Amino acid sequence: MTTATRADALRLLGQFLGGDAHYRASAAAYGDGGPHALSRALDLFLARPEIGFVWLATVDGDTAGACVVCRAISTSRGGLVAKLDDVTVDAGRQGQGVGGAMLSALAERLRAEGFHRIDTACHRGNADAWRFYAAQGYQSLDEERIALLL
Repeated sequence: MTTATRADALRLLGQFLGGDAHYRASAAAYGDGGPHALSRALDLFLARPEIGFVWLATVDGDTAGACVVCRAISTSRGGLVAKLDDVTVDAGRQGQGVGGAMLSALAERLRAEGFHRIDTACHRGNADAWRFYAAQGYQSLDEERIALLL
């Protein structure tokens, strides 16, 4: 995401955070702050790219997908890993391979930058997302994501 594509990221991520039933089921535990929090987060990504970035997919010049990536250090890998959140594809582009292509290109870039793993979470009840991630080579872990609001 750049300043020029910020509005596209805001639109796609806003639709996801506001409308995805699986995300909404956990939104309170995440401390979801609504559209204003998303806007502040996008500004932080632009101001602090060393922490993370918003990765966008385009089709025919239109932004069709978005995801959020934060950098972290893994003690088990002894190096950089990426924390992947808020993966979404525009409703009119779903089922066309946009999400898979977006994550494949992201993985290629992260590998080239020396990252060792991509971590993400998936709501237990989201069977479509589980199938999508499995098709991309992601493996289920025997653990549960938990959060503490500060």
